[in-house]
Amino acid sequence: MTYKNRLIFLLSLIAALVLLYAGSVVFNPDTGDASSRFVWLDSKVSARAGRIVINRGGEEITLVKENNKWFVLNNGISYPARQMRVEDFFSIFTKRASWPVRSSSASSHARFGLEEQNASKITIYGENTALLSLLIGGDDVTGNEAYFRKTGENEVRSGDNSIRTYLNSPVTSWFNLRLVPESEGGQIGVDSVQRLSVVNNAQTQMFSRRGRAWTVSGIDVANPDKSAIDNYVRTILNTEGDNFDDTISADSPLLENSRITLEFGNGRVLTIRLSETDESGRCFAHVSGSDFIYSIPSWAAGRLFVNAESLESR
Repeated sequence: MTYKNRLIFLLSLIAALVLLYAGSVVFNPDTGDASSRFVWLDSKVSARAGRIVINRGGEEITLVKENNKWFVLNNGISYPARQMRVEDFFSIFTKRASWPVRSSSASSHARFGLEEQNASKITIYGENTALLSLLIGGDDVTGNEAYFRKTGENEVRSGDNSIRTYLNSPVTSWFNLRLVPESEGGQIGVDSVQRLSVVNNAQTQMFSRRGRAWTVSGIDVANPDKSAIDNYVRTILNTEGDNFDDTISADSPLLENSRITLEFGNGRVLTIRLSETDESGRCFAHVSGSDFIYSIPSWAAGRLFVNAESLESR
């Protein structure tokens, strides 16, 4: 190859690499200009949040943080919140994403459904200061984006329509209704349960972990299926109600119909006391160490008890 041809080849290669790099900048969503990559709330600032107030259509939902855990205030009672749901909610505002400006004029607010008296409103407080006060209006023509603006400001942006999940769902969607609340984040797994006892219809079933297997007593299972018992324990850990109930007290004799006790490897013992099922199959439950009464729908209540056949290895 002559010097001239080699030079042409190298210059062509450099030009191709320059074009390739330029293309990566143009098409890489992480390298766009400031107007296309926007964040409503810095993640460091969001860590100071202690209260969330959601107003939609005259209805208000309030969440508060106590001892680094979120709770839902409802009828004067603090109910445990779904921690992961709150985290996902925050990510809408703390994740840098495309939030293009649609208008900077106050006269456009009505068109976007962002007049203060008509829009939904989310306010995130840190101590007594509002860290973020945001109005949410209508959706764009595609239905994929909603319109947002900060309270007191004119600028309108559009973006993540997943906010509707939080605005349109009932207060119960924020409740952590698992009988074992910690199982929501996977902190408690099947392997942490060392013994399970189930008292129902004057019969006591006992499942005890021995090495990598289970021993069973109180129920006629000749050849226990480890996977089936693991699944049964997992079902109990993941059982959740569909609401809390405030008509029954924690010491009510109605909750003495049946009992499930979980013993964990760390020495913790948790007892679930259950009422009889009603005509629809629904029952109520109380968990030791808690002040709450859970309303358990029929489909979930029916899975709390098993027969010998379902645990037999085949």
